[in-house]
Amino acid sequence: MNDPRITENGRIGQIDATVVPRFAGPATFARLPRADEVSDLDVAVIGVPFDAGVSYRPGARFGPAHVRESSRLLRPYNPAADVSPFAALQVADAGDLAVNPFDIGTAVQQVHHGARSVLERAPRLVTIGGDHTIALPLLRAMAERHGGPIAVVHFDAHLDTWDSYFGADYVHGTPFRRASEEGLIDRTGSMHVGIRGPLYASTDLADDAALGFQIVHSHEMDDIGARGVIERIHQRVEQRPVYVSLDIDVLDPAFAPGTGTPEAGGLTSRELLTILRSFAALNLVGADVVEVSPAYDHAEITGIAAAHALYELLSVMALTGRRPGRAGP
Repeated sequence: MNDPRITENGRIGQIDATVVPRFAGPATFARLPRADEVSDLDVAVIGVPFDAGVSYRPGARFGPAHVRESSRLLRPYNPAADVSPFAALQVADAGDLAVNPFDIGTAVQQVHHGARSVLERAPRLVTIGGDHTIALPLLRAMAERHGGPIAVVHFDAHLDTWDSYFGADYVHGTPFRRASEEGLIDRTGSMHVGIRGPLYASTDLADDAALGFQIVHSHEMDDIGARGVIERIHQRVEQRPVYVSLDIDVLDPAFAPGTGTPEAGGLTSRELLTILRSFAALNLVGADVVEVSPAYDHAEITGIAAAHALYELLSVMALTGRRPGRAGP
């Protein structure tokens, strides 16, 4: 027997929580239909259960399943954004990409090919990680789809522009260096938000700037607040196609304990969600939320934060239309 679903504007949405309790039924993201249950698709949500690129705590391979479970309470209408995202867009869960857990190079290729395949059907892609290594192949697929480099707004405690780790070039601390070197990132419109904690040397910052990033450090939140961060993002990105890559450790461990490399002094959940809502004025073409490691989570604190971040990003996409396009700055 099929579960009753909310259908509005011809779009198949969530299982109706007034008929089927939220704790029952399959855990697709936000209890949305699977991709094979819809004919048209505006946004695909995929999982990449991969964490062979982590340098400290493992476990992000279980992130996609955990975030889906944590998304059961998401409801159809977003009052902060004044939009019903699943009525404005046909969103569906396209499941997980099956990638090699033992060979990082092979896994990177598989994520690239899998994302490209999904993008042949859906104009926008939202990904649940997995560790941050997956951002590189996702950006390869996005740059191919949009015919050139993409502005990246990277939310993270860490730069992720280091050169290598133990001689490995493809790990969760290197994706944005590789992406910049490959010409996937628009060096005139990209930035990091929430950076904090010790670095290896002051040259890390100089190297990062040379790769095309500006930084809003976490400690600046006390002075400029969320509105100041929003202004800097908008001034930097303008109307370039922009991709959001969100490491959940951008949040303080009080709000996201379930992650692999926690750092004190991060953003609050409220600050992050406020900043994400501002992307409704930008040209958001895709996003990922990564580094949720459920073994270190408690009461789904981290999973819930990640699920709400994804919900805000989907709401932004609903507000900015069904078909993203390339626009000049």
